[in-house]
Amino acid sequence: MKILISDKLADEGIAILKAVKEFTVDCKYNLPKDELKSVIKDYDALIIRSSTDVTADIIEAAKKLKFIGRAGVGLDNVDLTAATKKGIVAMNTPAGNTTSTAEHTMSMILALSRNIPQACASLKSGKWDRSKFTGVELYGKVLGVVGLGRIGSTVSKFAKAFGMTVIAYDPFLSMEVAAQRGIEVVEMDALLKRSDYITVHIPKTSETSNLIGEKEFGLMKKTARVINCARGGIISETALAKALQDKRIAGAALDVFEEEPPSTDHPLLKLDNCVLTPHLGASTSEAQVNVAIEIAETVRDALLGKGIVNAANFPSVDAEAYKILEPYINLGFRLGKFAGQLINGRMKEIQITYSGVVNNYKVAPITMSLVNGFLSPILGETVNFINALDLAKERGVNVQEIKSNVEEEFVNCIKVKVITDKEEFSILGTISGNKQPRIVKINEVYVEAVPEGYMVFINNNDKPGLVGALGTILGEAKVNIAGISLGREAQNGIAISVVNVDSAVPEEIIERLKKTKDIVFVKLVKV
Repeated sequence: MKILISDKLADEGIAILKAVKEFTVDCKYNLPKDELKSVIKDYDALIIRSSTDVTADIIEAAKKLKFIGRAGVGLDNVDLTAATKKGIVAMNTPAGNTTSTAEHTMSMILALSRNIPQACASLKSGKWDRSKFTGVELYGKVLGVVGLGRIGSTVSKFAKAFGMTVIAYDPFLSMEVAAQRGIEVVEMDALLKRSDYITVHIPKTSETSNLIGEKEFGLMKKTARVINCARGGIISETALAKALQDKRIAGAALDVFEEEPPSTDHPLLKLDNCVLTPHLGASTSEAQVNVAIEIAETVRDALLGKGIVNAANFPSVDAEAYKILEPYINLGFRLGKFAGQLINGRMKEIQITYSGVVNNYKVAPITMSLVNGFLSPILGETVNFINALDLAKERGVNVQEIKSNVEEEFVNCIKVKVITDKEEFSILGTISGNKQPRIVKINEVYVEAVPEGYMVFINNNDKPGLVGALGTILGEAKVNIAGISLGREAQNGIAISVVNVDSAVPEEIIERLKKTKDIVFVKLVKV
């Protein structure tokens, strides 16, 4: 079996692969796209980092390729849809840089607290200005952690060693699990108001983009300091620069940017109360070795038939069954992603009830896909088919799988009930005649919605004039309506509108909809 390594990989990883007598390992770095497309036909596995873009045409040219291994977390440089269609498994290394990134976060917190970069520059310029760089202690301060995945949890552990009090916001972490870790879980507004330091450890998704903006900075203490070693764009750089300039907060430290590298006239580069590094979170020799070893072992075991781990795109099911289950795997993912953006409160349980033809097969791949979709709005690329159930379990979320023989309103359907500490939310989905996913019931309201692209979800009082007002507001914003589904519990009761639109709806338009008469709730959902 032949393995192509197209990006620089630590020698320790290469040695693991070369030690297997069945493998031929070729290291060909920085191949032009046309050359990669030409040679890929001969290989069973491809190992990459961030430099190689595995596009649909390269995947199409791969005649023997079974596995793509990414030495790192992000798989945004791999066309997962094309890989899945061709049966190629894409795998990553979600744990390899955990310690490195967590340590860098603590380094940024310390540098920010003690003015280390500024003091160093001042001393090297010939000054001895001790009073100018008086800092603050970490001991006794409150650290607010947004996202308690691997890295967020490690940062929390490190912070406690400094005598800090840790609070956290993570809507997919149960109170019980947080208590076991000695961490108080709070809502986002409470975290912003109480924290002396705020650090984010979540992926950038449509849900988390600009999660911390002007409004959020307005809730913080004037002595607060914010840190981002996760993904650029989670903290609005425009709002951050303004908050720092106006002394609305005390300082910030960023390792990541919306555009990398940032432009030379970026406002954050000019501020003394902002510590910046060029995306160094995973840049330690140990992290580079760790991800190389992890991806080498992952690809080795997969090729030798010893099991697949950290697969981002492929459930474990035989080819014949997959043909039947594939539309339902797709439906499950979309139902989960839709519901995951609409729930209110902290999750306790996800009940999934299957009816119809799918009960003749193992439904585990559908469950995995559904939970993957459910967690992805918050956890992004750190969650996949393979680890979704484990991540739910880590967060204290019980996933219950039920095969029902009771005749439902639809012959072949998936019903999802989500139980939180504040409500129960249910959704029913089925497959249309052309095998496309459909949402046919939300709570007790029947709809006919297509879970695809951008969707505006509305709860409203069943009164005349809503559709006209909705069309007017979206039309004035140049947002085209692709489809609309309406349903109601009873005449003059609570109604639901699900509107498919061709583009994202600006936040100011969502706010305008919220203020429209008889509209109770509005949320832009991306499926």
